Amino acid sequence: MKDLKPIIAKNISSLRQNAGMTQLELSEKLNYSDKAISKWERGESIPDVIVLKEIADIFGVTLDYLVQTEHKKPPVSENNIPPELKIKNHGVITGMSIMLVWLIAALAYFIIDTAFSAEKLDWLAFVWAVPVSMIVWLVLNSTWFNKRRNFLIISLLVWTFLSAVYILILLTTGKNIWKLFILGVIGQAIILLWSRLSFKNPESRKSNEQQ
Repeated sequence: MKDLKPIIAKNISSLRQNAGMTQLELSEKLNYSDKAISKWERGESIPDVIVLKEIADIFGVTLDYLVQTEHKKPPVSENNIPPELKIKNHGVITGMSIMLVWLIAALAYFIIDTAFSAEKLDWLAFVWAVPVSMIVWLVLNSTWFNKRRNFLIISLLVWTFLSAVYILILLTTGKNIWKLFILGVIGQAIILLWSRLSFKNPESRKSNEQQ
C-alpha cells in the first residue's frame, strides 16, 4: 500500500495554493497552528479523518480526492466554482457592496441638496459612507476572508465613526469636541489587546503536532 503522507501533502498544498490561501489562513479555518499545516504539507504527518473531511469541505472536494495521485477533473466547490475563482468572486462582491454604500450616499447627497437646499450638511452623506463601508467590509471579511484582518477593519471603523460624529457636531453646533478622540485611543488599545488573544485549541494542536 502506498504511503499516503506525500500524496495527501501534495494535494493539500496544491489546493491551498490554488485557492490563494496562506498556511496561516488555512490553520485559522481548521483551528490548528500554521506549523501543523506546514508539517502536513511536508508529509511529516497527516491530519486525522475528521480534519481531512474539513479540508475537503473547505476546498469543495471529496475525501477520495485528497488520497489520489491523479485527478481526472480539477477540484470544484459545491457550487461548481473552482476555489480560486470563488475567492475572486467574493472579492468582487465585497467591492460591489462597498460601492453600493457610496451610491446610496450619492443619492442621499442629491436628495438633500435638491429638496432641502442644505448645502452645509449635504456632503455629510459621503462622510458617513466611510464608516458604513467599514461595517460592510467587516461583515463580508468575517464571512469569506482572513478574520485576522478584522482587527484592522474594526480600528478603521472606530476612527472613521468618531471622525464622522466630530464633523457632524462641529458643523451643527460649532463645538470643537476634539476630546471625543480620546475614546478612539482607548478603543484602539482594547482592539490591540483583543488581537493578542488566542482562540486555537491547544490540545488539538499539541496532539496533531506529535503525530
